[in-house]
Parts: sequence; C-alpha cells; structure tokens
Amino acid sequence: MGDLPATTTVMRHISTALLATALASVARVAVAQAQVGVEQIIAQQVEAILPGNGAGGVAVAAGVDGRTSLFNYGAADLARNRPVTSDSIFNLASVGKLFATTLLAQAVKQGELKLDDPIATYVTELQQGGDIRRVTFGQLASHTSGLPRVPENYERWHRGKYTFPDFVRFLNAWTADKDHAPGQQDLYSNAGMVLLRVALERRFKTPFATLMQQRLTGPLEMSSTALPLPRALIPRAVQGYGPAGRPIGQPGDEQGTFDWPGAGQFYSSPRDMAVFLAANLGELPDQQPLEAAMAFAQQGVFKVSARFTQALAWQIVSGGNLTIVDKNGGLSNTSTYIGLLPQAKIGIVIFSNRGRQGATKVGRAILHALAQETAEPSGEGAEPD
Repeated sequence: MGDLPATTTVMRHISTALLATALASVARVAVAQAQVGVEQIIAQQVEAILPGNGAGGVAVAAGVDGRTSLFNYGAADLARNRPVTSDSIFNLASVGKLFATTLLAQAVKQGELKLDDPIATYVTELQQGGDIRRVTFGQLASHTSGLPRVPENYERWHRGKYTFPDFVRFLNAWTADKDHAPGQQDLYSNAGMVLLRVALERRFKTPFATLMQQRLTGPLEMSSTALPLPRALIPRAVQGYGPAGRPIGQPGDEQGTFDWPGAGQFYSSPRDMAVFLAANLGELPDQQPLEAAMAFAQQGVFKVSARFTQALAWQIVSGGNLTIVDKNGGLSNTSTYIGLLPQAKIGIVIFSNRGRQGATKVGRAILHALAQETAEPSGEGAEPD
C-alpha cells in the first residue's frame, strides 16, 4: 500500500505527458488543415489571373495568425523555362511607394520631421517657385498635393523622360488652380511620390536607396529588395509580359517617367515582401519602433468617400463588415498588390509578371474569403497605378 502514492504520481505524470502529446498532435492537425484551407482559397482566386498560354505567372505571400505561407504558380520566363519561385524578383510598380511613406512615418514618429513641413524647406531649388512652396510632406504622401499624376499631364509639350533639372523646372512653373489646391482633394500623383523621395534625401543628406537600406530593408533583412535593381539580382528577375502575353523588355527592365538616381522603380521578391507584410501586421517583436511607424502610415489622412480613405500611400477601403488597408501597382508588364486586415492579423501580397491582371480584385477577394466575409469586396481605388 505504501507504493501507491508514488505509482499514482507516476501515472499522473504519464497521463499529463500523453495529454500534452495529444493536444500537440491536435494542434498540428488544426494548423495543417488551416494551411490547406488557405492554399485552396488562394489557388481558387489566383486561377483568374493565371495566363492560359503560360506566358507569365503569379507569386503569393499570405500571412494568417502569425504564420506566413508562400505559393507560386506559372512561369517567371517561359522562353527560358524558369518557373516563378518565392525568390523571383518582380517590379513592384506603385507598391514601392510604401517604402517612401514608411520612411516618412518613421521620421515623424522619431521627431525628425512633421507631416506639415513644407518640402521646399529641404528641396531649396523650389523656393524659387510659386504654389509648390505650399506643398507639404504629408500632402505628397497622401496624394493631396494637387500635383498631376505625371509632369507630362501638365507640360504636354515635353518629350522624353524627365531629368532632375526638368523636374525642378516643372515644379517651379506648376500652378495650383481650384481643382488642384494642396490639401483639398485626392489626386493620385506619381510625381508627388518621387518628390517625396527627393525631400527625404535632402532632409537626411543621404541618397534614397541608402536611406531605405539603412532604415528599412536592412533592419528587416530584406536583401532582395532594391532601387534600382543591382546586377547581382538580375538573373532572378522575371520576364515581364503584356496583358496578352507578349514579352515586354528584358527581365529587370525599368519603365517610367523619371531619369536620375533614386527616382526609378523598386524591385523585390515574394519572400522579402512576406517580411514587409509581417512587419506591417505588427508580428515582428524585435522591430517595434519600425512597426509603430508602419501603423502610423496606415492611419487615414484624407476621406475620399464614405468607404474610401487615403492614408500615407496606403488605401483604406470598406466592403461588407471588413476594412482593408491596401496598395496596388501596375505597369504594362507587371501587376502587384499588398493588402492587410490589421485587426484580424491577415495579409496578402500578390505579384504577377503580366500587366493589367486585376491583382487588386483578386487580393481583396482572398482577404474576404480568409476572413469568411461573404459581402462583395470594395471596388474603390482598384485601378493599377
């Protein structure tokens, strides 16, 4: 009888261990089932933008409840028989604008700048201009500066790309009429976002690409994210295709209006952007100051309509019971999207190496499906840019 307590204790420990093992097994099964569910949702939605002729593909990074998953479909380069992988390099198009506005948000949070600071304070060439002297950092970042999408919309006589002296001349000559008054309307402006980069360079006396590496991509160890695309990453660059599947340019070729260092397009891989996604969802415990800046960039600045508010490059759109924070991008040979459900800790990144593929519509549909929201996603702010 004296041995019973010890035996009972041993049996209790065995039972506890067996229970823990069983619970761990159940948890693994639940995670595996959830993973299958995520993959099925993504595969079903992505099918709409997978090319039937094989000229192009799609890469996806999904974040759900702290877990990141990467999915790849189709060809990075059909002629060279290269499939899309999580390390393929894509042109981000306007999704790259988030890097500049994240750096701005970080500077504001650290007391180095204010959103209301005029950019002419730092870009001193603009002190010779007119209405441009009224434009602030916050207006550039929220598309409320009044500047046109590209300078050619204002200077229709101009031919070719804009050098920096061309750009300064345009800005100093620009006039803000009643439909383009700074801070009074939502007017999407690539020119404004490029000017934001210049202003950040001047404030920190550092080239923008270096500033981005020091303050953002370096701390996040995003080694495959760059501006411009370095020679070492070109072998991983996807071939871009037009909407009908015609190759456009060589892998890594850049399109755009502006022609000086730091004014071009951003490139990254799905694996790198999965890290950027996780940071924007607040899931990297060792990056809390940067994540606080990212959360600040996601806050609304200018209300465009009842269901659409502009943040710092991010869009805030409502559909059904969901509010999505997202950004899209598009060129003739690339379609990109990043979307967040911050409260639910759900996010998605989509890259397609074909132009005009409706990545925004697909991305929002995936977010609705992952959140089990049956209402139609919002169509506002859905045009690639």
